[in-house]
Amino acid sequence: MTLLVAASLVALAGIAQAQQYPNKPIRLIIPTAAGGGPDTIGRAVGQGLSDNLGQPVVVDNRPGASGAIALEVGRLATPDGYTLNIISATQVIRPLVYKVPYALERDFVPVSQLSAQSYVLVVNNNLPVRSVSELVAHVKANPGKLNFASVGQGSQIHLMTELFRTMTGIDVVHVPYKGIAIAYPDLMSGRIHFSFAGIISAQPHVKAGRLRALAVSGQTRMKALPDLPTVAEAGVPGFAVSQWYGLLAPAGTPRRVVEFLSRETNRTLRQPDVAGRIAADGSEAVGSTPQRLAATIKAERAKWTKVIKQAGIKRDE
Repeated sequence: MTLLVAASLVALAGIAQAQQYPNKPIRLIIPTAAGGGPDTIGRAVGQGLSDNLGQPVVVDNRPGASGAIALEVGRLATPDGYTLNIISATQVIRPLVYKVPYALERDFVPVSQLSAQSYVLVVNNNLPVRSVSELVAHVKANPGKLNFASVGQGSQIHLMTELFRTMTGIDVVHVPYKGIAIAYPDLMSGRIHFSFAGIISAQPHVKAGRLRALAVSGQTRMKALPDLPTVAEAGVPGFAVSQWYGLLAPAGTPRRVVEFLSRETNRTLRQPDVAGRIAADGSEAVGSTPQRLAATIKAERAKWTKVIKQAGIKRDE
């Protein structure tokens, strides 16, 4: 009888603890400095969660090493639901090319996908092409003479252009930059011929006529650019790449807490004010189950592993 009472008390204590979560501030670790894409998305979601949960969500910006620093902080945190990490496709790709201290599937549990954003394929305005098919034809007529910009070896922009190159059979030269903003002057002057770029940074140059937009990279057209076809629609069937952001918790975080956070995150993403802030960054709110985000991470890893092998990119140990 005494054992039965003790077991009941333990069960009730567990239920009470679950009902009390969260009862203190939640730390949201973001892998970039203030103002970047992950920061904008993270702050929008964090504020919405704070309002809904009645507890502060404190943003902790930890830029550097393409997100590895932020993930290391999260990996070492207590797995109690009070430390969360924003990740992107970049953090899935990074371990495929560089040595990192984290392993996503070992060190973290997925909570929810937050958003997705297409890239825009832009070309120098003087390049004699006005469509993806014309770009491909022009490059094929000038093998090895044209180049493209990326934000570094093994970056998503680099790998998606390698995928584009493989799927179209073109011969182009890769020119890596430390950031797309640094590449724009060369794109506009003609020293660089084309690149995939984020909509927020590219749109002012496109509107001003300094660059020409040919297509968007995702599976569907962007709400912000409804007249611009996808790369797949424009002649490269099966091509689809998006930048996406997700929410992770440290491995060992109680399942009930992860599921609670997933439900609340999805509810937050459906709120017009949060979705609006995300849309203003050129992204679209998504939301998902933990299982769906896990499947996305697995699919992305397989996709980029294949591209890296086809492109002959060596892992930097």
